Amino acid sequence: MSEPFDPHSVPVKAAATVMLVRDAAEDQGAPKGIEVFMLRRTLQAVFAGGMYVFPGGRLDDVDGGPAMEAMCDGLSDARASELLQIPLGGLAYWVAAIRECFEEAGVLLARSADSGHEVRFDEAERAQRFTAARHQVHDGALDLIDLCQAEGLRLMTDSISYTAHWVTPIGEPRRFDTRFFLARAPHAQEPLHDDSETIASLWVRPADALARERAGELVMLPPTISCLRFLEPHTSADEALAAAASIGVPPRILPKVKWGEPGTRLEVVLPGEPGYDDMP
Repeated sequence: MSEPFDPHSVPVKAAATVMLVRDAAEDQGAPKGIEVFMLRRTLQAVFAGGMYVFPGGRLDDVDGGPAMEAMCDGLSDARASELLQIPLGGLAYWVAAIRECFEEAGVLLARSADSGHEVRFDEAERAQRFTAARHQVHDGALDLIDLCQAEGLRLMTDSISYTAHWVTPIGEPRRFDTRFFLARAPHAQEPLHDDSETIASLWVRPADALARERAGELVMLPPTISCLRFLEPHTSADEALAAAASIGVPPRILPKVKWGEPGTRLEVVLPGEPGYDDMP
C-alpha cells in the first residue's frame, strides 16, 4: 500500500518563464496592440498537461555561477538577487528563462559580443546551426555558456524585465516557485514549439487569448491569465516593456485550493479574494 500523500512534503522547485512580445500587425482594421507567444504543453505532461503557457521551466545547475555571470549583459547576480529578494543566485532565473526559451521556442535572447546586435537566424546555414544547438542544449549535450562562447554571444539579461512571482498551491503533486519575465521577441528569429514538450504554438493578442480562455478554447493556469491581463492594455511592445520595468519587486502570489473528494479541485482562491485568509 502506498504512503498517504502529504501535500506539505512536496518540494517547491525554482522556475522561470518568459513572455515574448511583439507589435501586432495593423491589418484588416485591427487596432494597435501587441502579440505574445504561447505554447501548448503536451497532453502527457505531468504538470499543466495540454495547457497554454509561456516558454519556461525549472532552473538547472548550469544556469548560475561566476562563469555564466560573465556572459550576461547589464545585470549582476547581486542586482538580480536584490530584485528577487533572495540572498544570491538570482541571475540564474534570467539565464534559465533564456535557456528555456531557446529550448522550447527556438528563440535565443542573445547579442553579438562584437557588434552588440541581437543574433539573427535569417540565413539558412546559421538557422540550421542554431536549430541543432537548440536540441543539443535541450538534451544536455551542450551548455548554453559553451554555445555563447563558440558563437561569440552575450545573453541579453539587461533587456528582460521581472514582472510576476507565483508559487504553486499546496496540495498539488508538483510545485514551482516561478518568476515571470518579459522580453521583446528578436526581429530575425521565428519561434516554434519543439513537438516534444510542447505540441502547438501561436502568436496571439492578450485580449484574444483571454477571450478564448473564457470560451474554453485555450486552457490556462491562473498565473498565465494574470500575466495576459497585465499585457492586455498596452498598445505597443515598448509600452509593455516600460510598464514591466517600472514594477520593481512584484508581490509573491500563493493561491490556495479548495479540495473536494477524492482530491478534486473545487476552486482556486487568490490573495485578496473572499475566503482566502480563512483557508489553511
